[in-house]
Amino acid sequence: MADPDLTHLAQVGTEIPVRVTPKASRNTIKSEDGALRVYVTTVPEDGKANAAVVKLLSKAVGVPKSRLELVRGHTSRDKVFRVL
Repeated sequence: MADPDLTHLAQVGTEIPVRVTPKASRNTIKSEDGALRVYVTTVPEDGKANAAVVKLLSKAVGVPKSRLELVRGHTSRDKVFRVL
Protein backbone atom coordinates (compact mmCIF):
# COMPACT_ATOMS: atom_id res chain seq x y z
CA MET A 1 0.00 0.00 0.00
CA ALA A 2 1.41 3.38 -0.98
CA ASP A 3 1.71 6.18 1.53
CA PRO A 4 -1.12 8.74 1.30
CA ASP A 5 -0.54 11.99 -0.61
CA LEU A 6 -0.03 14.65 2.08
CA THR A 7 1.24 17.51 -0.09
CA HIS A 8 -1.93 19.50 0.68
CA LEU A 9 -0.61 19.85 4.27
CA ALA A 10 2.52 21.74 3.16
CA GLN A 11 1.08 25.20 3.90
CA VAL A 12 2.77 27.29 6.61
CA GLY A 13 0.98 27.02 9.96
CA THR A 14 -0.75 23.71 9.25
CA GLU A 15 -0.88 21.46 12.31
CA ILE A 16 -0.67 17.74 11.63
CA PRO A 17 -1.88 15.40 14.40
CA VAL A 18 -0.42 11.89 14.17
CA ARG A 19 -0.45 8.67 16.16
CA VAL A 20 2.98 7.01 16.23
CA THR A 21 3.73 3.31 16.50
CA PRO A 22 7.44 2.71 17.19
CA LYS A 23 9.23 -0.63 16.64
CA ALA A 24 6.99 -1.43 13.65
CA SER A 25 7.98 -3.86 10.92
CA ARG A 26 8.37 -1.06 8.34
CA ASN A 27 8.34 2.72 8.01
CA THR A 28 5.00 3.83 6.60
CA ILE A 29 2.18 6.34 6.95
CA LYS A 30 -1.47 5.28 6.81
CA SER A 31 -4.64 7.30 6.88
CA GLU A 32 -7.15 5.44 9.06
CA ASP A 33 -10.60 6.95 9.61
CA GLY A 34 -9.32 10.43 8.78
CA ALA A 35 -6.41 10.20 11.26
CA LEU A 36 -2.77 9.75 10.33
CA ARG A 37 -0.90 6.76 11.74
CA VAL A 38 2.87 6.78 11.39
CA TYR A 39 4.74 3.50 11.80
CA VAL A 40 8.52 3.64 12.35
CA THR A 41 11.03 0.85 12.90
CA THR A 42 13.15 2.75 15.42
CA VAL A 43 12.90 2.46 19.19
CA PRO A 44 11.37 5.25 21.29
CA GLU A 45 14.51 6.28 23.17
CA ASP A 46 16.58 9.46 23.09
CA GLY A 47 14.28 10.99 20.45
CA LYS A 48 15.18 8.41 17.79
CA ALA A 49 11.55 7.62 16.97
CA ASN A 50 10.66 11.33 16.82
CA ALA A 51 13.50 11.92 14.35
CA ALA A 52 12.30 9.01 12.22
CA VAL A 53 8.73 10.39 12.24
CA VAL A 54 9.98 13.84 11.17
CA LYS A 55 11.99 12.30 8.32
CA LEU A 56 9.06 10.19 7.08
CA LEU A 57 6.47 12.95 7.50
CA SER A 58 8.61 15.59 5.79
CA LYS A 59 9.04 13.32 2.78
CA ALA A 60 5.28 12.63 2.59
CA VAL A 61 4.31 16.30 2.96
CA GLY A 62 7.04 17.48 0.59
CA VAL A 63 8.83 19.93 2.88
CA PRO A 64 12.35 19.89 4.35
CA LYS A 65 12.76 18.37 7.82
CA SER A 66 13.72 21.79 9.14
CA ARG A 67 10.21 23.08 8.32
CA LEU A 68 8.49 20.56 10.62
CA GLU A 69 8.26 21.37 14.32
CA LEU A 70 7.06 18.98 17.02
CA VAL A 71 4.56 21.07 18.97
CA ARG A 72 3.05 18.52 21.39
CA GLY A 73 3.71 14.94 22.38
CA HIS A 74 7.49 14.68 22.72
CA THR A 75 7.11 11.53 24.85
CA SER A 76 3.60 10.51 23.81
CA ARG A 77 2.34 8.35 20.96
CA ASP A 78 -0.07 11.14 20.00
CA LYS A 79 1.91 14.01 18.51
CA VAL A 80 1.18 17.30 16.76
CA PHE A 81 3.55 18.72 14.14
CA ARG A 82 3.42 22.22 12.67
CA VAL A 83 4.68 23.24 9.24
CA LEU A 84 6.93 26.30 9.48
